[in-house]
Amino acid sequence: MHFKRLSRGHSLRKPETPASSAQQPEKLQTAPAESSAIHEEPATMSTVTSPVEPSRQSTLASNLSDEAVPEHDPNTTAGLLAQRLQAWKHAVGYLEEYVEAVEKVHRTSSKEYEKVLKTISKPLREGEHFDQSLGGVAGFFENMRVNTQALINTNAETEKSIKGSVLPVLERLHKEIKHKAKELAHGAEKGAKEVEKARNTTQKHIELLGQHTAAFESSGAKHHPTEDPYVIQRGVLHRLNKQVQEENNQRNDLIAVQANFQEFEAHVIGTVQQAMEAFNSFAGGQALKVQALYADMLGAAQRIPPDFEWKGFLKRSGDKLVDPAEGPRTVEAIQFPNMNHGSTKALIEGSLERKSRNKLSWGYSTGYYVVTPAKFLHEFKDDDNYRKDPQPELSIYLPDAVIGLPAGEKFNVKGKDKSGGLGGKLSGSSELSFKAHSPAEAMKWFEVIKKVAGATPGSPTVPSPADEVKVNPVEAAAAPAVTGVTEEKPKPVVAVPAASTSAEAKAQEAGVTPAAAAPAAAAAPVDEKAALKS
Repeated sequence: MHFKRLSRGHSLRKPETPASSAQQPEKLQTAPAESSAIHEEPATMSTVTSPVEPSRQSTLASNLSDEAVPEHDPNTTAGLLAQRLQAWKHAVGYLEEYVEAVEKVHRTSSKEYEKVLKTISKPLREGEHFDQSLGGVAGFFENMRVNTQALINTNAETEKSIKGSVLPVLERLHKEIKHKAKELAHGAEKGAKEVEKARNTTQKHIELLGQHTAAFESSGAKHHPTEDPYVIQRGVLHRLNKQVQEENNQRNDLIAVQANFQEFEAHVIGTVQQAMEAFNSFAGGQALKVQALYADMLGAAQRIPPDFEWKGFLKRSGDKLVDPAEGPRTVEAIQFPNMNHGSTKALIEGSLERKSRNKLSWGYSTGYYVVTPAKFLHEFKDDDNYRKDPQPELSIYLPDAVIGLPAGEKFNVKGKDKSGGLGGKLSGSSELSFKAHSPAEAMKWFEVIKKVAGATPGSPTVPSPADEVKVNPVEAAAAPAVTGVTEEKPKPVVAVPAASTSAEAKAQEAGVTPAAAAPAAAAAPVDEKAALKS
């Protein structure tokens, strides 16, 4: 039997036949150089590689049968099994962390749903607008409060159930795997150390045998009995026997551990399945509860009739709503204080044409004019009170104005614009020429203006020859020709009473007041025909 330690590349050497094993003692005596355990001998099968990689069991069996001191690490199998236990421990740890995270999610969800409940915990604002009975919006929000509280409770219960029923199972399994790893380290790994120690002892004696057999061949000198290769060889066999016993003991232990591993892994998987069943019962059941709660909220909303709230609102507040049977409001139908006061009624109003105050312009523009009880002559653009705020374009206080007698459909008013507009500020006091639609209408305006200005009622004074107005050539050319009639432009004069004589008119033109001229007028009778001729 060769006691040569081979490298890992030589572990597949062809096993020796029994015949060669029987001749082993003879080879140790006749060919000591071949029994050297220090140098590796190239094997004929070492360079031949198998097309199929051998399994771990076949390689280990080959090493144990071919080599006195196998190079295979006795800790390899035990270490591999320890790593497997470590992998199972980590797998269970991952699952444990996952379940813990889910448990925290449910705990957090319970607190978050409490915040959700606070958003609808207060009564509805303006709640009197909603029917407080079931089946309406108020009942729907009450349903939401109840179901949200149920969401809080079911998350809290799920968190407690997972923490009390699922996590303890995984924690116990985790501890079992740790304990199994400790048993492996104490048993299998301890046996591996004993094998390693026995192999080291055998290796030393094999090396000692190689040294002394080499010395015996080279010198043939006298040896000490303890250095006799025969004695040393028997010592090697003794220690090799002890080594093999340790290796077989370890092998039996590993076989037992491997068989137990299969059962233990089945136990691990069964425990994980049991934990997941409980986890699904709690978490999955909670998910179904959540779905049912939300479905109940949806049902409460869908059960509200579309006109339920409006009909109830009509019953409660119908007297405050607008009656569609009533007609729309009109300004004409509205009554307000002092709307019919005498000061608000126009003495006369209508459209007149007024000549522009610009001396370069001879045309007339139409406006809407009003004489008010407040003794103002107002000019407006039109009589529309609604399109925009009606502010006077021109306002003349008639008691301060000079009024001319009408000539046909024309009459004059001289006064200062009190409207405050830019035109009045620039022009100051100016003479305004008006043109009515007819002489009768012009006389009507004159009578009203004269009355408002403070003159007594009566026939208008006939203008004197000095009051005749020269006709503008441009106007004369533009006006239609009337045979025997000359159009006159009235000249501003002070309106006087109908009893006034031509003497009074002359006195007025001379600067005498009507009061001073009254006695003389009373003393002289009036000749109307003479006045007309003059």
